[in-house]
Amino acid sequence: MKNSNWYAISGIAFYLLTIFVVGCDSANKGSDTTVSEAETELIEPEYVYGFVKDSIDVISGTVKPNMFLSNLLGEFGVPFKTVYRVSEKAKDIFPVTQIRSGKPFSVISTDTCFHPEYFIYQPSIYRYIKYDLRDTCAVEVVNLPVDTIRKTATGVISGSLWMTMKEQGISAALIDRMEDALAWSVDFYHIQNGDRFKAIYDQYVIDGEPAGVGQLHGALYESGEKKFYSIHFKSEKYDGYFDEEGRPMKKAFLKSPVRFARISSRYNLRRFHPVLKRTRPHLGTDYAAPTGTPIMAVANGTITHVSYTKGNGKYVKIKHDKTYSTQYLHMSRHVKGMKAGDKVKQGQTIGYVGQTGLATGPHVCFRFWKNGKQVNHMRENLPPPDPMDEAELPAYFIARDTMLKQLEELDYILPYKQPIFDTLSRNKMLDSTNLSDPL
Repeated sequence: MKNSNWYAISGIAFYLLTIFVVGCDSANKGSDTTVSEAETELIEPEYVYGFVKDSIDVISGTVKPNMFLSNLLGEFGVPFKTVYRVSEKAKDIFPVTQIRSGKPFSVISTDTCFHPEYFIYQPSIYRYIKYDLRDTCAVEVVNLPVDTIRKTATGVISGSLWMTMKEQGISAALIDRMEDALAWSVDFYHIQNGDRFKAIYDQYVIDGEPAGVGQLHGALYESGEKKFYSIHFKSEKYDGYFDEEGRPMKKAFLKSPVRFARISSRYNLRRFHPVLKRTRPHLGTDYAAPTGTPIMAVANGTITHVSYTKGNGKYVKIKHDKTYSTQYLHMSRHVKGMKAGDKVKQGQTIGYVGQTGLATGPHVCFRFWKNGKQVNHMRENLPPPDPMDEAELPAYFIARDTMLKQLEELDYILPYKQPIFDTLSRNKMLDSTNLSDPL
């Protein structure tokens, strides 16, 4: 009995000691947990189209050619009456008839059995359309927040501007803007190896990923001892590129009707025709480019012909004023709906490169008419644009001096690197409503 009491008392003591130790340990662990939570940042959930990613099931794909919304959603078991109601709701927001093949879509469900609740269509990287497949059938256009980062690009030409910039990872959109800004001061068909360029521009970013090129603010092209500057200036009256003296860079006529092309045949009164196999005057300039390359009107004007002949193939002719007209031959096709009498603007696409008519390969034969006679446009002293108003020059010179300083401070980097221009970096949220697809 005495031994039994001793064992009982010993057991109780051990139990109490265990509770005390465990309690202390738990208290210590609780204290550690509290410190850990205080020192640990909350992890933000990842969102997809406004939904927490882990809370939904998503099936994504690409709209196929000739596919209607009813066919697409029918594959997911969405009844036709739902598609009809959504289509009616969408008419004044984003009609389903604007859904195009090749664009991405997603079908979203918050149900573990995957019952389609939302259809997402993304017409561009800047926005998506959310179609609610539930009772409300609501339709919403969601514009994505776009960051803008000021960036720079520099390089040394090897071959052509296009190939050099592409090899250095520079986007086609920036190359396009560079040619726009410098096209009338730099002859891009006669550039030399060793020529150099600099550019300061805006890069659009969505969720940390590049999403197109914005404004080109300034560009410099150096060839030998010559320097050519192009500075963007915007005021209530002006929005364009100007040289160091404030003269507009954009002239009345573009030098070429196609971008990134090469001259395959020049104006020549004694040219041997490759198809007819005889000497015949070539009264135009041929620009070789891949089939389907857009052909642009080189100046504002009125279309006089949208036609076809055996020799010219499909072509367009434009009257610009009482003196000048231009003609664009061998198109694969004209812009749909374009007809004689239509007004066109400089840079507007009027057709696409092909090889219709007497042509051995895809190109556009560009012909330039002066007072009813075909002339070599590359030798014409074309009229200059109107100069900037003197009242605007002081503001322009301030903007010019700032940009010239920034361009001069940039070093030519080879191999190519594209650092963020820290002294100019800005992180501004843009409204993507008016942003178009990047080039």
